[in-house]
Amino acid sequence: MANVEKDLISGQNTTGHEWDGIKELDTPLPKWWVYIFWASILWSIGYFVLYPSIPFLKSYTKGYFNYSSRDELAKDLAVQAQQRGKWLADFQGKEVGEIAKDQGLLRYAMAGGKAAFNENCAPCHGVGGGGSLGFANLTDDEWIWGGKLEDIQQTIAYGIRSGHEKARFAEMTKFGVEGVLKPAEIDQVADYVLGLSSGKGDANAPGAQIFTDNCVACHGEGGVGMRETGAPALNNAIFTHIKGDKTSIALQVSNPQHGVMPAWADRLGAETVKMLAIYVHSLGGGEK
Repeated sequence: MANVEKDLISGQNTTGHEWDGIKELDTPLPKWWVYIFWASILWSIGYFVLYPSIPFLKSYTKGYFNYSSRDELAKDLAVQAQQRGKWLADFQGKEVGEIAKDQGLLRYAMAGGKAAFNENCAPCHGVGGGGSLGFANLTDDEWIWGGKLEDIQQTIAYGIRSGHEKARFAEMTKFGVEGVLKPAEIDQVADYVLGLSSGKGDANAPGAQIFTDNCVACHGEGGVGMRETGAPALNNAIFTHIKGDKTSIALQVSNPQHGVMPAWADRLGAETVKMLAIYVHSLGGGEK
């Protein structure tokens, strides 16, 4: 049986346990701690009764209040939809050009477009639309498919190589993989394109004739690009899928990389697409 005694220094009883002359005191817990402990138990019981808490295999206890965060979200969204209803009604039946000329609608479109862009587009194009390797920069004045409001709206709505029946589509020939050009010819045309991108294209360079025979049909004379075919301009240093050095250009000619942009019309709705088009157009590179 434990030998309980009173400690002479602290005045507390001991538990009777002793190790190498060291005795354990039976000090009671502080009252404030005990009160909080019991209050926590009472609070948890109340929570179990009032709110959803205990999970089962296919359901859970609903609680006295029958609270659901999903229902709360649905109510909030319904309120927002009602508040936005007037503005969205004004958007219906109007072209993006008309919206951009109405100062009230324009302010609303800019705010809504920015929110939609940050949520859906920024993961690829960056928060400010600056883009990155493989994703187009939306702040410059270089547009493969056109930078007017209507062009941007079309691209956002249906995407690029997205599989949508109205999507923009273009693919570059795999000149190396398909054996259209020999490695030496690819090297020469890469040299020529590198010269075009720096503004120093040499019409007498070995790759000039190869470019004329194989690339002009899509990229145009001098590599100015053709929006009708979705072929980017090559007479500047703006590249989307490659870094712009000779090795990268040669690889792109041999086995080109193609990006895919989703179609957003069905996901976001026509009104949000209009807002996005107006916002993207305002980032710095939009055409009139």
